[in-house]
Amino acid sequence: MIKLYGHELSGNSYKVKLMLSLLALDYEWIKVDLMAGEHKQPEFLQLNPFGQIPLLVHDDIILADAQAILVYLARRYGGDKWLPMEAEPLSRVIRWLSTTAGEIRQGPESARLYYRFNVTSINLERANQKAEFILTQINTHLSNKNWLELGYPTIADIAVFPYVALAADGQIALDHYPHILAWCDRLQHLPGFVSMIGIQQPVTV
Repeated sequence: MIKLYGHELSGNSYKVKLMLSLLALDYEWIKVDLMAGEHKQPEFLQLNPFGQIPLLVHDDIILADAQAILVYLARRYGGDKWLPMEAEPLSRVIRWLSTTAGEIRQGPESARLYYRFNVTSINLERANQKAEFILTQINTHLSNKNWLELGYPTIADIAVFPYVALAADGQIALDHYPHILAWCDRLQHLPGFVSMIGIQQPVTV
């Protein structure tokens, strides 16, 4: 049985839940109460010394980091469909995992932390600048394609989607990014899609 430790307001926890659902995999959800500091308690630190969620436990395998978990699930259960084997397309997918941990984290994710969780140590002006930059880049990138890479959804899309779709939580509007909105809509119509608090429902049927 797969166990997923996470929190319902965590975009990184959500992307793993989404991947599990798209792969039609059964799993046990174990809430880690971030507000109560459960992720810093000895019991959880034994599983993940970094004290971070999400955390996936599968038999004797323990995996931390949302992007790493996506790679594991895609390779083990999705074959080439979600994570290509060939070097060039694989590298293009991995690039977006890096973007997720870089520009998206520094931009939309940080703005959301500021407003949604009152993390006032964040430089909001810098977060907004980073968000505008990466959202503009993604919108342009999607202007002539349906998915971030390869012509079909991959873990690149699953990694990038949550904190882009949650941009409104950071008081960042997506109205000026029509190609991103269309991409979000397509993703929400994938078989097995599940949503989370803060993600607007698709505009089409």
